[in-house]
Amino acid sequence: MAGVSSAALAAPTSAARRYDVMIAHHRRDPLDYAFTQKSSTWLVDLDRIPRLPKGFRRLAAFLSADHFGDPQDSLRANVERLLAEHGEPVPERILMLANPRVLGYVFNPLSVFYCLGAGGHVTSVIAEVRNTYGGRHCYLMRPDGIGRAEADKSFYVSPFYPVDGHYRMRLPLPGDDLLVSVTLDRDGDRPFVATMIGRRRATSRTGSLWPALRTPLATRAVMLGIKRHGITMFLKGLRPYPRPPGSTETHTSPRNDKPKERDQMTATFAAPETSIDAELWPDVVGLPHHALRAAVAKRLLRQAVASLPIRVTTADGLRMGAGSATDPSLHLVRPDAFYERLGHAGLIGFGEAFMAGDWVSDDLAGVLTVLAGRMSTLIPPKLQRLRSAALHVRPSSQDNTVDGARENIHRHYDLSNDLFRLFLDESLTYSSALFESDPDRSPEDLPTAQHRKIDRLLDLAGVESGSRVLEIGTGWGELSIRAAQRGAHVTTVTISTEQAELAVKRVHEAGLADLVDVRLQDYREVEGQFDAVVSVEMVEAVGANHWNEYFHTIAARLRPGGRVGLQAITMPHDRMLASLNTYTWIVKYIFPGGHIPSVRSIRENVDEAGLRMSSELSFGLHYAETLRRWRATFEQRADDVAELGFDQVFRRMWSLYLSYSEAGFRSRYLDVIQFGFTKPLLPGTAE
Repeated sequence: MAGVSSAALAAPTSAARRYDVMIAHHRRDPLDYAFTQKSSTWLVDLDRIPRLPKGFRRLAAFLSADHFGDPQDSLRANVERLLAEHGEPVPERILMLANPRVLGYVFNPLSVFYCLGAGGHVTSVIAEVRNTYGGRHCYLMRPDGIGRAEADKSFYVSPFYPVDGHYRMRLPLPGDDLLVSVTLDRDGDRPFVATMIGRRRATSRTGSLWPALRTPLATRAVMLGIKRHGITMFLKGLRPYPRPPGSTETHTSPRNDKPKERDQMTATFAAPETSIDAELWPDVVGLPHHALRAAVAKRLLRQAVASLPIRVTTADGLRMGAGSATDPSLHLVRPDAFYERLGHAGLIGFGEAFMAGDWVSDDLAGVLTVLAGRMSTLIPPKLQRLRSAALHVRPSSQDNTVDGARENIHRHYDLSNDLFRLFLDESLTYSSALFESDPDRSPEDLPTAQHRKIDRLLDLAGVESGSRVLEIGTGWGELSIRAAQRGAHVTTVTISTEQAELAVKRVHEAGLADLVDVRLQDYREVEGQFDAVVSVEMVEAVGANHWNEYFHTIAARLRPGGRVGLQAITMPHDRMLASLNTYTWIVKYIFPGGHIPSVRSIRENVDEAGLRMSSELSFGLHYAETLRRWRATFEQRADDVAELGFDQVFRRMWSLYLSYSEAGFRSRYLDVIQFGFTKPLLPGTAE
């Protein structure tokens, strides 16, 4: 299984990183009891372990004796020896998440060793567990793309649990934020969950351990908290299991190569950078303060997820939702900030909270699919009436006039041709593919499925040799190239300067410049008549108040008897009407000025324009699979996205956008349809 990209998860570049953390232990069975404890921890490179100057090293140090292996050998040598015993290669770097010994004392209930291979990818992880009796055990695992791993429990830790069950761990490589969790799973139940969530603190360039001396009792406090927890459980009537032989020895579990497979994306847990550009992301940097709205949002969230198959968790052990251990989860990293944003701006705030790192998920598309499937019922009916008062109205500046449309398109499609090249297939087609069979099981590559979609649309429009074709919305030129290869003469228009430039280049490289005319022009400014008009997922960008204008323009440009092939994303008619003037997260950050039509609204506008509908093909689940593949590629290439100058907030925003869109189609809240329609012949004329 592929390792985790160190760039995607913000691998450290300095000698050491220190984190202020909150450690939470929550036992749910046989007694429900929880405690939290503030502490700190460090992420260090075993080739550059921070040290105090000579004469002071007894005050604070990372020592081999405090971990597994030969106490006389180095930490790195001990890790390499363990890896070699299990057939693992020597890592290029090893990063250790642990505490140093301070003033003669250290307690690391969990130490994590991240083994990085070529290119900075996590190839394996060692989770070293230590119990209060001095025993240690190492679990050697290969986590999936977002840091999840599993292992059978094989070491005596808590006196109140036997050595049985199964661990589900989340061990993403820490960046500016730290998130580690260990869940004990026993027969589908989760009797114990421990989490450690933290934020990086500034350290000196030399990686000095002086800051460790400021909190010399931090790890001792954690030990005392665990013991106090045990005493409380004992006083409540819980009796310990006998300690098995060998519980004070050091053991190693063989590598587990089969972590739970769900969503193998790398960017989900990538935390935002410490310094967010306030000019680029003012509403992500700023945090609203509306105590009443936050309280209402918290109550509504609890009610909304109460019957949903998802899990909502917090660091202090709070658990909401009806989901089981196998269902997707949403973890609130900063609950107060999350509720503030949600209460202030609804779903916009929900999206901005993800961009800010206030919440994360082990299955982003899965969580959003559940929510999208209940979109119309998440808010109680009585509160639905207050929708217009609570939600923000679209800014008039986003109206798709000729000038306004250019600005709206510029904000999305002119981001960078290189950005789109990173995650689209070689055809550079930015719309749903059409697979030959079940899209979730299809072995087809995207170019093949995209060409099938394009060819079917050209067939709907009757495009053949000699046809005069108008394409509204060029993209990067693949449809016009495909039409010209049939011998058609194509006029294709776009108002994206980046797309036009690359489309011209691709047309010339294909040797079709004499058949394809790429124009940087608004569709309303085109003159003349054509045998066929084709347009792929363009109607969503023109704005609801311009749909009538869009279809009348198509009718005016089409000769009598001409045919149209139109591909459009659609949504239920009642939801379309309810959101007509609503300012959404997608409109604010992804597609300014856009609005998704309903099938009914398209039919009505087609009729009003004097056109006649001839066919409809729905294939929404094909779009879900297309988006899943785009997102997988986008997140796997997070390093390359960063090199193009797009910061962490942007990358989280696009991961959410692609997941959000996939969820819409997977839940069938959204659909994509190819429509065929014609312009009737004039009375007394023949085809």
